[in-house]
Amino acid sequence: MDNIYIEYNFTATPKEPATEILIAELGNVGFESFVENENGVTAYIQKEVWKTTILDDIFILNSDEFSIEYNQKEVAQTNWNAEWEKNFSPIQVDDLVSVRAPFHQNPNLKYDIVIEPKMSFGTGHHETTHMMIQHLLKLNLEDKKVLDMGCGTGILAIFAEMKGANPIDAIDIDNWCYENSLENVTRNKCTNISVYEGDSSLLTNKKYDVIIANINRNILLMDMQIYTNCLHENGVLLLSGFYQDDITIIDAEVSKYNLKLETFIERNNWVALKYNKL
Repeated sequence: MDNIYIEYNFTATPKEPATEILIAELGNVGFESFVENENGVTAYIQKEVWKTTILDDIFILNSDEFSIEYNQKEVAQTNWNAEWEKNFSPIQVDDLVSVRAPFHQNPNLKYDIVIEPKMSFGTGHHETTHMMIQHLLKLNLEDKKVLDMGCGTGILAIFAEMKGANPIDAIDIDNWCYENSLENVTRNKCTNISVYEGDSSLLTNKKYDVIIANINRNILLMDMQIYTNCLHENGVLLLSGFYQDDITIIDAEVSKYNLKLETFIERNNWVALKYNKL
């Protein structure tokens, strides 16, 4: 039986940065998938975790700086296929990486990732995924053990394998993301990726050379000690899912565990940080 989702259609004026702030706030209260459009964003939350007061803590809706209108309706999970196909256009990162759906033409760049995102987050369109791909482009991943935490569609794990990483663990707490990652791993003919459904409790006695965590700020802060305990000496920790204003609080937490901020990328006020373990 298909899961039932509540679909919210938000129209924001001005669209930016209202849409970015809205997505971040909605993600914090349980919305798990977003499709941006020219007027705003469509957001989805499972009906079983939805409540009538779900938007009460979305502060931007009460901001005098933006005008945001919305409507809602129930949709079956299977309806997502038509929705993402209608909105999902191919992208390219630094003229080296293409991210596309199976029905898009292959632009024949160095790396070609084929994704059917369905209800999962991580098509490469969002700034955080785009920046994580940029970080991974610069890393030597040959035979490195990699963790993709909060893997969404599996896009970053798939790209890590394309760059030579082996083995790779991809973990997401959401069942739909887990299933979708399995599909996309197979679709890209990956053989070194193990996909797991769960949270940071799965990381007991695990060690990695590179950890990728593209999750919201509060989860990152809560699980930071676990991530850093799982990182080999001289390992790399890539973090994203938060704004430039959050760097100070993220850095204060990471610095407790003998990691040093080496560089960061900023894109439309979103950031992706690269740390090295000393």
